[in-house]
Amino acid sequence: MSALYPKINEVLYIQLDTGDQKEAEVLYKSRISDMDGESIYMEVPLQEGTGRLKKLYIGDEISAYFLTEGGVKNYFNSYVLSHHEDVIKLVRIKKPESDQITKVQRRGFLRVQSELEVAVTAKDGARFLTKTEDVGGGGISLYLEPGQSLKEGDLLDCWILVPYKNGSVEHIPFEGEVVRLKELPVGRSIVMMKFTQILDMERQKLIRYCFERQFDFRNR
Repeated sequence: MSALYPKINEVLYIQLDTGDQKEAEVLYKSRISDMDGESIYMEVPLQEGTGRLKKLYIGDEISAYFLTEGGVKNYFNSYVLSHHEDVIKLVRIKKPESDQITKVQRRGFLRVQSELEVAVTAKDGARFLTKTEDVGGGGISLYLEPGQSLKEGDLLDCWILVPYKNGSVEHIPFEGEVVRLKELPVGRSIVMMKFTQILDMERQKLIRYCFERQFDFRNR
């Protein structure tokens, strides 16, 4: 095993990438319980300072680091694959490739720039079609045209049209919450949303699409 990987019983320091700025700054600690070729099994993370347990959901994107000699931080990005009951509850996350462990923190690894079609229904019944600006395992950003209005905290029922390389197309339904709006110079704005309800199966489809897109970007 590469010396670069963390070892069993070492502490992982974790931040969540949900598109929510405040949440993204909270630091959690966890201990590595086991590892195999594909996965890292860690204890349920605790919030630094309060000791509160943090529930993680399948598909949650995380930025993690572990410390090596002299307090050097080694960062990697990952996401939650599943939960396991051992003697204690464990969270299984994707093990990074050794070349993905760096000395520099990179956030939002699973977010990919992509214009996909989204149908949006607001709770007041307003409906519109628009395009995404980016998509990820924890949420999406979409364009809001002049005349369309949303505000922080709004809950939206949506479905997104996802085309794969093999030619198949999926309609992925989800409920999302508006976490931030960013004005654009042309009267449009970008709405950042996090998923509040999405089936694990549907989230995995979205993650698969993100990986296909990432692979495309890397090979350009």
